[in-house]
Amino acid sequence: MSSSSTILENVKNYYGKVLKSSDDLKTQVCSNTAYIDNKYVCAAISEVHPAVSAKYYGCGLSIPPGVKGATILDLGSGSGRDCFAVSKLAGPDGRVVGIDMTSEQITVANTYVKYHMERFGHEQPNVRFIEGFVEDLQGAGLQKDYFDIIISNCVVNLCPDKEAVLSEAYNVLKPGGELYFADMYTDTYQSDLVKKDKILWGEGFAGALHWKQLHQIASQIGFTTPSLVSCSPIELNKEYFKQRLGEAKYCSATYRLFKPLTTLPKEIDPSCPSGAALVTYLGHILHHEESFVLDHMLTLL
Repeated sequence: MSSSSTILENVKNYYGKVLKSSDDLKTQVCSNTAYIDNKYVCAAISEVHPAVSAKYYGCGLSIPPGVKGATILDLGSGSGRDCFAVSKLAGPDGRVVGIDMTSEQITVANTYVKYHMERFGHEQPNVRFIEGFVEDLQGAGLQKDYFDIIISNCVVNLCPDKEAVLSEAYNVLKPGGELYFADMYTDTYQSDLVKKDKILWGEGFAGALHWKQLHQIASQIGFTTPSLVSCSPIELNKEYFKQRLGEAKYCSATYRLFKPLTTLPKEIDPSCPSGAALVTYLGHILHHEESFVLDHMLTLL
């Protein structure tokens, strides 16, 4: 399990052939219900076909507010659960693309495109799925500076080359665009023993970043400082994981990162000191007219 290609092939096999549904997972990571307080997202997810939801392997909230009419990319879209939910929220004027390296998952997603478009009342499909690697988005035919929002749900931890994933995401985002994703994190740095374990890679533990590593990678690529939206602990209940992971603690966390604008808006207040910003919330985001939660520390009123 030393090379990136070997890790990717094992992860691809794990999610394409070993797992038949979320019930086959060996931990409860994918039962995280961080989105449950957002009734609009929850309602959209409830409309997804059961056969798609059965093969959902995410770990948290990966759909931000304000997606109506947006162009959205889902990294590691799997069977398409989040893509279909966000396609409803984005509406007929929105565009959603899901990319996944697992042909079995892509087949499931494509099987239910027509079902969801009819259910949502879309005359034309606003979602499509492509098979490819999240480490090479432009190689998969995705345009640079194209997407308003990129989402991802417990996928970055499955990729050995995090820098490539985040760098490619940065490249295909429009200036001012957002990467909003849920993933697994740990309070320690992974040992070589952990990194060589196929099951720990498949279940997401071996590839989980320390949160400081996320900040370092984001800074190197050019993203804004990651903003923590939500976080919940992951319990290790099985002896197999306790023995191999020891005292390490894990959590599911949702972060939002922005690709800075190339030029500042003309209306920026010149009286603001360097590094500060003057923000007035106008209440234009659907279902968030009164206030908008930017992250776990900042709410705009």
